[in-house]
Amino acid sequence: MSPYAHIIGWGMAVPEKVLTNADLAKRVDTDDAWIQSRTGIRERRIANSEQTTASLATDAALQALEIARLNPDKLDLIIVATSSPEHIFPATACLVQDRLGASNAGAFDLLAACSGFIFALNMATQAIRSGSLKNALVIGAETLSRFVDWSDRNTCVLFGDGAGAFVLQASEERGGVIASVMRSDGSGGDLLCVPAGGSFAPASLETVAMGKHFIKMNGREVFRFATRVIAQATVETVEKAGLKLDDIQLFIPHQANQRIVEAALRSMNVPIERCVLNIDRYGNTSTASIPIAACEAARDGRLKAGDKLVLVGFGAGLTWGAALAIWSGAPQQPGARPALPLPLRLRLYARLRSLLRRILRRIDAWIWGRYV
Repeated sequence: MSPYAHIIGWGMAVPEKVLTNADLAKRVDTDDAWIQSRTGIRERRIANSEQTTASLATDAALQALEIARLNPDKLDLIIVATSSPEHIFPATACLVQDRLGASNAGAFDLLAACSGFIFALNMATQAIRSGSLKNALVIGAETLSRFVDWSDRNTCVLFGDGAGAFVLQASEERGGVIASVMRSDGSGGDLLCVPAGGSFAPASLETVAMGKHFIKMNGREVFRFATRVIAQATVETVEKAGLKLDDIQLFIPHQANQRIVEAALRSMNVPIERCVLNIDRYGNTSTASIPIAACEAARDGRLKAGDKLVLVGFGAGLTWGAALAIWSGAPQQPGARPALPLPLRLRLYARLRSLLRRILRRIDAWIWGRYV
């Protein structure tokens, strides 16, 4: 029988800097009432100059590994879902792998915009179910504030920075992620995009001057699309798992817009009390929004071992998807697991390991260079 992918660790990281609606009203023609009535957002977190997508991802990962009581060298796979990577390449996941000292993990980035965490979670789940690996780390991390046009009130009010992470582990016991769907429709790719910066329109004086490296969005069309696909993906995933909506204890949607979520819940006759909403405090953190919301639900006691939950997201691409999981909770009997080094010790170990590998690579290049 194929093993199941249990969620045994979770973590989140958000910048300390808070940007309120009142702060934004000083920059653009808007106010708190306008923003809240249209989005449900009161404030969002903004990364400082020293924080990056990789640093936030690493912080969230360390927290998740600590809850899972799992040393980084036990990881087989790291996936970072992000729309704001450190570079086009190398992958942000490789930077995280190095900072964790996860010496045995393969690492890659996944780009599916705000649906990315759902897609990455499914990819890691299928890898575990195939039997090819045992432990996986899935991260959603963003610094989208660096792609926002702060003079465009239709987009600058929406996005915030942050990261969230899950540790998945193989187990013969039924649980973890048991059903998922992934969908896309590229005909709507122009509705939400960053027009320049890729191979189609490389960075130039012209693209910078025209503001083509900022997020562009057709808000009305995205609203219509999102309301429909949240309900569709949720119902399809629940049916795929052989369950009914009434069997689900908690719904955790992508935190893009409170009105979108409320409309989708109404279409499914699901009371809002069974849904996690924290968009008022973080805004739209894209791939990070679902794991951040899950972390807060677990912290607040809303998510308990054995609970069935649906994670559902949508985003640019267009993409959408959902996953149904039985929450495993933190590992029982922690004494049976090796103690995890403190995060500070892990960071120091990872830095020393990285430095040593750089030195060894130079020595290796010198040795083999003699034969070229």
